[in-house]
Amino acid sequence: MALVQIARLDSRIAAEIVRGRLESEGIPAMLFDDGLASLGIGSLTPVRLMVDEEDESSANALLASF
Repeated sequence: MALVQIARLDSRIAAEIVRGRLESEGIPAMLFDDGLASLGIGSLTPVRLMVDEEDESSANALLASF
């Protein structure tokens, strides 16, 4: 399983919402660096939203839709 980054978000809350939306559509997603964003320094260390490279195009299409 090779992960690819599909988005960087300054807010942990926004990242969780997007992750949940992807997972509701059957696309497993993971957040990286979300602990640092919760410290209030999200603009310095944004949350990285990652998916399996096989799901990258589907995930990007879904992101573009909202």
